[in-house]
Amino acid sequence: MAWVRVLVVEDDRSAAETLRRMLIAEGWAVEVTGNGVDGYECATAHHFDAILLDIMMPGLNGYEVVRNLRRAQVWTPVLMVSAKDGDYDQIDAFDFGADDYITKPFSFALLTARLRALVRRGAPERPAVLTAGSLTLDPATHQVTRRDQAVTLTPREYGMLEFLMRKKGTVVSKSEVLRSVWDANYRGDDNIVEVYVSYLRKRIDVPFGCKAIQTVRGVGYLLADDGGDPEV
Repeated sequence: MAWVRVLVVEDDRSAAETLRRMLIAEGWAVEVTGNGVDGYECATAHHFDAILLDIMMPGLNGYEVVRNLRRAQVWTPVLMVSAKDGDYDQIDAFDFGADDYITKPFSFALLTARLRALVRRGAPERPAVLTAGSLTLDPATHQVTRRDQAVTLTPREYGMLEFLMRKKGTVVSKSEVLRSVWDANYRGDDNIVEVYVSYLRKRIDVPFGCKAIQTVRGVGYLLADDGGDPEV
């Protein structure tokens, strides 16, 4: 593999030094920082082919670092490292913008294989920002705005809005929403969709005098192509 630059962000000095030596032995150039703040600054100031990022660190933790990097439009592939192996820990890492996740203890051979795969893949393309009139949703940073004002949503509200915006101008049924935003095995009351539509309207429409999410009686819901903005 061609010359590769890797940033290691790890607050355990012994572990960081071991990683540094092993990666250098692979023929890679390695930069090491000992906390999240320095890691973020280094990642934004210099080009790297991959970032090896520990989660549990003082100051900025790994989740905050990768989230801030994506908000700063730094798309360097990130491999998160953690002793926590729960599903939700990994889901959080991916939701914040990580590209891969490995749990401690790990073999160095597996670690380098994961890093090589990320380097080959390269920085991911930045997903397009979704828009509907004055409403915008950025899939890369999970930021939602209406008339340039930030709108705070819960994860489920965000998931529903993203689905509706990707289907902008198209009527979608409750069952389609459930399959895409919940999952195909959801067996609860489908009225949960109405509940979350109501929540969303209170977040993105009511405060702005808009009517983006429209109910098509007997069929489902439609997010207006113009964002439901009132005429001026």
